[in-house]
Amino acid sequence: MRGAVRWVLWDVKDTLLKVRHSVGEQYCSEASRLGLDLPPSQVEAAFKQAYRRQAKLYPNYGMAQGLGGHRWWVAVVKDTFSQCGVQDPAMLDKLSFNLYHNFKNAENWEVFPDSDRTLRSCIAMGLKLGVVSNFDNRLEGILHSCGLLPHFSFLLTSEGAKVAKPDAAIFHQALQHCGAPASSVAHVGDHYVNDYLTARSLGISGYLLDRQSSTQHADVPPQHKLSSLDELPALLEQNLL
Repeated sequence: MRGAVRWVLWDVKDTLLKVRHSVGEQYCSEASRLGLDLPPSQVEAAFKQAYRRQAKLYPNYGMAQGLGGHRWWVAVVKDTFSQCGVQDPAMLDKLSFNLYHNFKNAENWEVFPDSDRTLRSCIAMGLKLGVVSNFDNRLEGILHSCGLLPHFSFLLTSEGAKVAKPDAAIFHQALQHCGAPASSVAHVGDHYVNDYLTARSLGISGYLLDRQSSTQHADVPPQHKLSSLDELPALLEQNLL
């Protein structure tokens, strides 16, 4: 028998917020401030290749190899611009430094309209909130700049946890932070495997956010799928008693 829900864990990227512009556009904007004129489509393609290559060589920010988020992202940025013909080491250093730090600012992120009010509704219901995210350690600064940080009792990033979703170990760490059994915890995220399946495999009440209301994942019951975060409080209220 399930216990009453007392905690809600949250994914962040593409659940509570998203990048405001494409990576190609944002990288090119920074490059233009340094006098470089590059087409966003070329930079976007180069970034995708650099990201895939780095993620394959050094999963989860290379934590197992002693790399870490900062050095991991510096390598991605330098690889991206090197593919676009930028070879000056000083320029690559400046680009990687600026972009790594600029992505902590709210100007590069857009909070979904339903995020803040849903988080507030959950707190008003007496629920405690935490974050479980495949993100680097800049996440605290990003949530602070976007005005969301005060809602959360703890943040658990894959860089900090040294393990990434869908590995169940990151959820076990989150449950330790909650000090509560899985049966009294819910998790909300937009990724079918990382968020929904993994959470539910541990006995956590998983909710899959599908803002596009796609017909994918027919195995997800309607009561587990959200087209908007505004739908969540009513579903959680049924599990509070």
